[in-house]
Amino acid sequence: MIIRLHRRHGSVLLGVLLGSFVLGFMLAAYLNLVSAQNQSIARSQTWNTCIPVVEGGIEEALAHLHQTKGTNLSSNGWFPASYGCLKWRVMGDGSALIVISNSVTPIIYSTAFMRAPINGDVIRRTVKVETRRDGMFTKGMVAKGQITLNGNQIVVDSFDSIDPNYSSNGLYSVSKRKANGDVATNSGLTNAVLTGNANIYGRVSTGPGGTIGIGQNGAVGDLAWQNSGVGGLQPGRFSDDMNVSFPDIALPYGGGFTPGNASGYQYVISTSGDYRINSLTGSLLIKSNVQARLIIESDISMTGQDKVKIERGATLNMYMAGASAKLGGNGILNEAGNATNFFYWGTPANTSLTINGNGAFTGVIYAPNANFTMNGSGNSNLDDMTGASVTKTVNMNGNFNFHYDENLGRLNLDRGFIVTSWKEI
Repeated sequence: MIIRLHRRHGSVLLGVLLGSFVLGFMLAAYLNLVSAQNQSIARSQTWNTCIPVVEGGIEEALAHLHQTKGTNLSSNGWFPASYGCLKWRVMGDGSALIVISNSVTPIIYSTAFMRAPINGDVIRRTVKVETRRDGMFTKGMVAKGQITLNGNQIVVDSFDSIDPNYSSNGLYSVSKRKANGDVATNSGLTNAVLTGNANIYGRVSTGPGGTIGIGQNGAVGDLAWQNSGVGGLQPGRFSDDMNVSFPDIALPYGGGFTPGNASGYQYVISTSGDYRINSLTGSLLIKSNVQARLIIESDISMTGQDKVKIERGATLNMYMAGASAKLGGNGILNEAGNATNFFYWGTPANTSLTINGNGAFTGVIYAPNANFTMNGSGNSNLDDMTGASVTKTVNMNGNFNFHYDENLGRLNLDRGFIVTSWKEI
């Protein structure tokens, strides 16, 4: 009897031991699974956290390219290398190794390093970014905000002043027009571009999510589309991928000479150099073969017979430091007829720019903080603007022709570098 009891007790003990072993094994496996899961989650979170570090490195590289204009890259804390330059940056709990290639179209490599919190593994992610220079005047009419084209006769087209196939002695000719008079805005709003009844020989672009509103008699398209009289938007001539920077313009110098005067002109500039006046309320003459820069400190108010006359062979870079500019009267008389002979640069203080229709305007406008208004004539004659414009908004009224000179896109003037491709490697 005693032997049987011992056997029973032994069997129970063995069962308890086996059960405990199985339970312990299952618990250990579960704990190991939980630990692996925690490590996986931590690694995944660290992996995701690498992206802001990568982006921070890319932004720093783009800022460096913009500041140096792609030259002298081994400056401002960037170290020289055989392929370009590099920089190591600590960003929060991680760090980034940033490399910029020394090429016409720089390539950026940004590598993020982050340490996982549980096992201490170092997580690394690398992104390769290709860039290109973004010209200031690669499109005809550009704005940050809304573009509104009012009136019954508005035409936007293009020509090429250095190509005899698409210009007449460097001047616009309707028989040689092209269809690259592109209109673009960064705005992503509904009706970011309102074309009304305008004929846009080119393309229209808005910011992401933006839309275009076309009037009953409006048309956007190439030469064949416009000539067909179909109207409306030609397929493939609209996109919502516009997203560019608009760097501010700073005054390029201090001081400056005071212009002279002559009969019929309040100001006359007869010698190349840098000039400064308080305001422009009369007429200004730039003599032949003079290259001048002029700062206007307060306002421009041209009316009646006022004009800015730029004789052949002369160039004028006008810097507007005041808030309001009204180019009325006889406007800008650019005798050479080439937009590159007159540049209007609006500083951040310049918030309003108006051109009133009374003759042709030939020149280039860059005033990214100015609301730009073009008032054409009220009769059947169309006033002309030849060149390009970059402003805050655009409001075109009356009858107006806007001829974009494609040669402006070839000038060595850019707003910096933009990203053309983004790839993780």
